[in-house]
Amino acid sequence: MAKLMFVGTHGSENPTKSVLPFLGANGASEAGIEAEVFLVGDAVVVMKDVVANNTVPMGWPPLKDLMATTIRNKVSIFV
Repeated sequence: MAKLMFVGTHGSENPTKSVLPFLGANGASEAGIEAEVFLVGDAVVVMKDVVANNTVPMGWPPLKDLMATTIRNKVSIFV
């Protein structure tokens, strides 16, 4: 079985790029592929509730909704 690792390096300073690892992991997980999210550097801050709740990218759902889906899909998130 395939396994994908999605690495996030952007935090709240770039909301659109900060959601990309969660989007990728959610898509992979829903396609039946095991996925993991790794957050490093500036991306670590998005794990704070206040940051996640206020991060809204252009053209994508809010980060809090994407993270809820990631958790519901049982995707591991490493910080």
